Amino acid sequence: MIRLYDYWRSSAAYRVRIALNLKGADYDLVPVNILPGADEQTGDAYRRINPQMRVPAIEVDGRLGIQSMAILEWIDEALPGPRLLPEDPWERLRVRAFADVIACDIHPLNNLSPLAYLRQQFSADEAAIARWYGEWITRGFTALEAMVAGPRAGDFLFGDAPGLAEIALVPQMANARRFKVALEAFPTLVAVDAVCAEIDAFRRAAPENQPAAG
Repeated sequence: MIRLYDYWRSSAAYRVRIALNLKGADYDLVPVNILPGADEQTGDAYRRINPQMRVPAIEVDGRLGIQSMAILEWIDEALPGPRLLPEDPWERLRVRAFADVIACDIHPLNNLSPLAYLRQQFSADEAAIARWYGEWITRGFTALEAMVAGPRAGDFLFGDAPGLAEIALVPQMANARRFKVALEAFPTLVAVDAVCAEIDAFRRAAPENQPAAG
């Protein structure tokens, strides 16, 4: 029994939804509204599930796990279905490095908490927030495009099937479009994102297709 504590627009939760879908896993979604004013993640009930007060969290047979990248590794190791990481250790390094540029460098700077801090402590308006958001995506995507530019074996970033790299990329591409970040300089990323958009596991995980999206 898998229960995913989820916010429909969270890119970290989006990653986990994609992975579970690629594995063909059955899971229940438990919505956690993290928007300012709702702040369900800070309540006592959810704090007992995740002391960090973030989404996602995953509950498996009564056991609780947090942090999307750690959850993705568990999904790959514990659940049947297609592998999310390559067998070859060097290729695993390359895939993890790609995914970590997003999960460790881009996403933390653009998460709700730092954006709220910019508004509250530095009086940043929405135009300034958009510039900040776009700056870190552009810097990160510039590195990612360089990491994967050139001939590829297939339609995907590493190998002939989607895996951890695409799971990290697609939610960040959605964020980039939501904040109107220019993507013309990243043709490889755009092309792979378009291929993933045609895959059912990615479509079903998309924010606009979640029950809580309204």
